[in-house]
Formats: sequence, C-alpha cells, structure tokens
Amino acid sequence: MLKLLKYLKPYILLILLLLGLTYAQVMASLALPDYMAKIVNEGIVNQDQALIWRTGLTMILVTLGGALATVIAGYLSAKIGTGFSKNLRKVVFKKVESFSTEEFNNFSTASLITRSTNDIQQVQMVVIILFRMVLSAPIMGIGAVIKANNMAPSMTWIMGVAVVVLLTMIIVLFVVAVPKFKLVQELIDKLNLVTRQNLTGLKVIKAFNTEDYEKDKFDNVNKDLTKINLFVHRIMVIMQPTMMLVFNLTTIAIIWIGAHRINVGELQIGDMMAFMQYAMQVIISFLMISIIFILLPRASVSAQRISEVLEASLHILDPKKPKKAMGQGQVVFKNVTFSYPDADVPVLYNISFTAKPGETTAIIGGTGSGKSTIVNLIPRFFDVTSGEVLIDGVNVKDIKKKDLRRRIGYIPQKGVLFSGTIKSNIKYGKPTATEHEVLEAARVAQATEFISKLENGYDSHVAQGGSNFSGGQKQRLAIARAILLNPDIYIFDDSFSALDFETDYKLREELKTITKNSTVIIVAQRIGTMLHADKIVVLDNGRIVGVGKHKELLKNCEIYREIANSQLSEKELEYE
Repeated sequence: MLKLLKYLKPYILLILLLLGLTYAQVMASLALPDYMAKIVNEGIVNQDQALIWRTGLTMILVTLGGALATVIAGYLSAKIGTGFSKNLRKVVFKKVESFSTEEFNNFSTASLITRSTNDIQQVQMVVIILFRMVLSAPIMGIGAVIKANNMAPSMTWIMGVAVVVLLTMIIVLFVVAVPKFKLVQELIDKLNLVTRQNLTGLKVIKAFNTEDYEKDKFDNVNKDLTKINLFVHRIMVIMQPTMMLVFNLTTIAIIWIGAHRINVGELQIGDMMAFMQYAMQVIISFLMISIIFILLPRASVSAQRISEVLEASLHILDPKKPKKAMGQGQVVFKNVTFSYPDADVPVLYNISFTAKPGETTAIIGGTGSGKSTIVNLIPRFFDVTSGEVLIDGVNVKDIKKKDLRRRIGYIPQKGVLFSGTIKSNIKYGKPTATEHEVLEAARVAQATEFISKLENGYDSHVAQGGSNFSGGQKQRLAIARAILLNPDIYIFDDSFSALDFETDYKLREELKTITKNSTVIIVAQRIGTMLHADKIVVLDNGRIVGVGKHKELLKNCEIYREIANSQLSEKELEYE
C-alpha cells in the first residue's frame, strides 16, 4: 500500500484541506457532550432557560458546522480516492502495454484483468475509507478518552476494559481473516480464467458436448469462492453486534456506577450523560478502526498484486543510445539461436539468411519447426538468445521499438480486430488516412467484395475480436490494415491460411505492385502461396535445411520435396 501511495502526490493540497475539515468535524463531535452536560448541570438544575437556549443554539451551530465539514470531507475523500485509482489504472495499463510476450507469459490474461479492475477497486475503497475514518478515528478516540477522564476520572477504567476487549477482537479478526483475503483474490483470478475460457471456446464446447463438464468446472471454482467469501463475511458480520454488546454493557456499567457516584454527590447527572457520550465515541472510533482492519488486509493483498505488475522487469527495452536504420528494409539473420524463457532446448539453431527489398522471402516447414518464431524476432516480440537480427545493417536491439515497428507491417495468422467499425480497424495504424487510401487498401486486400454487401459498408460494426466476421474476412481486413501503413517490411505470418485459392492468388497478384520496393516475408503452410517467391527458406526442427527457389528446392531439398508432394500433383510441381 505504501508503495502505491506515491500516486496521491497530485492531490496533496486536497489532502491537507481534508485533514483540516476532518479535525474540525471531530472537534465539533467532541464539543457536543460538554454542551449537553452544561445544559443539564447548569440550565436544567438551576432552571436557567436563557442558558439552555443559548447553549442549545450553540450546539445547533456546532452540529451544522460539523455536518458541513463531514459532507465536504466525504466529497474530497471520494474525489481523491477515485482520482488515485484513475491514475493507478493508467499506470498499470501503460506498464502492461510495454510488456513483451515473455512478461505476458508470467501473468495470465485473466489475472491482469483482475489486477487492473477488482484489485484497484479494493485499493480505491480503502484509500477513501482511510481518509474518512482513519484520520478521524484516532483523534476522536484519544480526545474522547481525555475528555472523559477529565470529567469522571473514577470511571475511566470502564473505558479501559471496553478498549481491551475491542482490541482483542480486532487482533483475532486480523489473524483469522488475513490469509483468507489472498485466497479470495486468487480464486477471483481462477473464476475469471474459467469464464474467459468458456466464452472464447464456446463453439468448441458445444461441438464436443462438454457443456456439463465446463459447468461443473465453473461450479467448483464458484463454490470455493463463495465458501471463502461467506467465511470472511460471517466474521465481519459478528463484529458489529459484538461491538454493540460491548457498548451496551459499557453503558450499563456507566449508569450503574455513575448512579452511585451521583447518589453520594461525587458526580453530576450531566457529567454522567456526557461520559456516556464519550464512551460511545470511543467505541465508534474502534468500530471504524475495526472496519479498516477488515478491509486493509484484502487491500494490501490487492496492492501487492498491483505492485507485482508495476515492478515486473521488462526484458525488451529501448537502447540507451538508439541508432537509425537507413535503407529500404533489408532483413538479415546472422547465426541466430533462440530459446524460450525456461525452455530446456532452443527453438532455433544458428539461423542465417537475408531478405532483400523488392523480393519475397518465404519460410516453410512442419508444425513446430520455428517459422513464426523467426518472424516474431524481427519486431522484437522476443529477443534472440545469441546471434543478430539486422535491419539495413543495424541490430534491431539498437533501434527504438517504436521506430522499428513503424517500418513493419505485421499480419498475424489470426486476424485480430477491435470493436468499432471496418473503417476504424483499417485505419488503426494510420488514423489520418484518407478515404481513398482506405478504399485502395481494402481493394488490394480483396476485402471490397464482402464490405460492399454490408448494409453500412465501411461503417459496419465490428464486434470485439471481430466475432461477427469469418476467419477469411478478418484476415483480409488485417492485411488491409498493414497495407495502409505502406511499410518497408511486410510480415505475413501464415496470413493467407483462411483464404480460398482464388482469393489468395488475386491478393498476391495485387500485392506484387504495392510491395515491389518493400521486403516481403511470408510464413506459409501451402506451397501454392510461395511457388513464385524469390527465396524460400525451409525449416526442420529449428534448423535451415534448404534455401532457394521452388524448382531448386524440389531437386535439392528432401524436406521441401516431401511437403510439395503432399500438397501438389506431379503436373503442378513442374519437374524439369
């Protein structure tokens, strides 16, 4: 919690004002029992109506002043708390955006969502209550004890007994509840994960008739979370009636002992009534502190989880002395070996090849051969374990990430779309693009045909993740998005897999014109997609086993020939 409080800096002046208002509110509350004692001891006993009216009017003014201070303090604490959480969400989101794939693997998506929402909400709630209660409770409690002791020293021990009982309760509550709060947050993560998997895999679940299995899995997690929450809330529920019991027993003790003191002339009636009010204020102070003790452990767990995100070390950083890569986008892999974090063996071994501007370089190989891993190293989604990836002679590690990725048009296998419209998705990387540029990008990507059939055309709604479009439509829109950037380097990571052969052929023919000066790298499973590539790199188990054109590889590379034979007829293979 202390680490996160630095995000309260913009609200220092409001916090100081809040402290002043809280002090005024508490002083008003502590003054009222004194005025009440004065009315009873001097006004009622002496039948002095003028004093009663005068003191009563003063009490009303003090109460109104305290109420006004309470309202303004409540508003300020809410403003500070919500502003604090807004800043914290912004910082967490910015940090998550800076994560590479390696950091994402350390946190599940469900966990990151929980940390950015539920955990920050927990911290926000405690910050608001801290400013509302923690500032006022100690002042009120200590002030009430001092006032009560000055008024009736012989009965102060009653308060002491009540305070010891309350402290014991709070400590027991703290010891029992703290371990459960961490478990609650972990179970919320788990629940979010199960829910997310169910929603994203709904079609597969229905196809395999596993609804009952998934329902049971969800119910188990849900029951575990409910059980823990019930345990925690039952403990919290016990607190209030127990404290009221302590208060009522304290009141009985004060009346019983106070009556004897009044009977022997050692105490006035007004003083006893004021003493009861101060006792109530002491108990209310402890009630407020107990609420903090209940909420603080859970918030501290949430704060720790948020800090884990904020303090996560980034493995892919911008260079301290960045260099500019001047050229048309030549990509060179020089003796590149790569291992995923915590992996026992490398995925790529000693990879070396060059992809030149104006040429198409295709990468092919079996499943798990490392094709996608190679193209993920170019925009630095991962960094090489050894060797170098160069763009125009400059190591990608020496180029600012933004400058590097600005030169790359990356199209993943799974076309990722964002909620909005077709136009906003195509313009995603270039918001200033003209209408003509958008239309041209869609035409080249062979998306015009299906867009024109939609009622709202380019203004048609796109659901989250593009769930209202087919796989082929999403791929074409993703390709249009990259084309609009007019980058130096195009990376197609199996981006034609959902397209039929005719659309695939037309798209590649159109791409030839607009990419004639760019470096084009294609990862593909289909031989037909790369038949006319200027260079084909063949991978097998993370190693290059062949480099050349289609006909050369048919003669010289057994792996390539096996892949080709499995997909094309003898006539299509064009043996020489």
